[in-house]
Amino acid sequence: MGPTNAADKMSNLDFADPLYLHSSDTNNLSIINLKLNGTENYSIWASSMELALLVKNKTGFIDGTCVKSTTNPILAKKWERCNSVVLSWILNSISEELYVGQIFSKIASEVWTELKETYNKIDESIIYNLHRQINSTCQNGSSISDYYHKLNCMWRQYDKLIDLPKCTCADATDLSNFNQRIKLMQFLMGLDDAYQPLRTQILSKEPLPTVKNAFALISNEESHRALNPSGKTQATAFATRGPDPRRKPYKREPLKCSHCNLTGHTIDKCFEIVGYPPNYKKKKQSSKSPTNLKQ
Repeated sequence: MGPTNAADKMSNLDFADPLYLHSSDTNNLSIINLKLNGTENYSIWASSMELALLVKNKTGFIDGTCVKSTTNPILAKKWERCNSVVLSWILNSISEELYVGQIFSKIASEVWTELKETYNKIDESIIYNLHRQINSTCQNGSSISDYYHKLNCMWRQYDKLIDLPKCTCADATDLSNFNQRIKLMQFLMGLDDAYQPLRTQILSKEPLPTVKNAFALISNEESHRALNPSGKTQATAFATRGPDPRRKPYKREPLKCSHCNLTGHTIDKCFEIVGYPPNYKKKKQSSKSPTNLKQ
């Protein structure tokens, strides 16, 4: 096999190879919809970037496991191209202020390491503000699904910041259970007052359900209420109940004119004021009850 054929074979890499680039993998691509601003959102940004690079099979270019070939110039060129693309993806996902400081960098893994060393710091004020936001979040008439999703996003961010232990020892299990109980309380505290009976029922369970199970229970209740609104139920029950036998029948007072003192009409329709209609024959007044005559 000649050198030209060997070069062609080297250039046709399988898509599973980290040096393989799809036609859509261009340097102007933004692989995540998030900009790194600094310490406050580094953990979310880094997790999003790692996931996106894993999908692209390019995590080796940020952790240093994919190295440039020193023996094969074709593979070395492919590595340089992939490195430049990954570096562009990183720069496309950071704020303008951070971009200026990294624009002259050449190696993607070095930029990744520098960003991590600079911004991967646990700021207690960030944890405090996030914890306060979690505890002040309420349903406020929104759907149970939207309310839970908002809390769950903040819980995930909080867990990433405090970095709970991932071992399976007894202490780690107890800490995880305690964390789940705190989330359950936070979820129940923010529910609308309409769910107070169900909240009391959940808190009386032994053992306490997980926050996911509590969410499922309250979601089912929300669905039942949507299918059978309370207002419609009360109206239907009132209609089928019939009249209350204890209630006295309403007696309507007869109309009486304050001008002529006759019953059956009011002053605004009194013929003596508005005029008698044509061919009207006035009834004779009874000497016994003049006020009981009607027009």
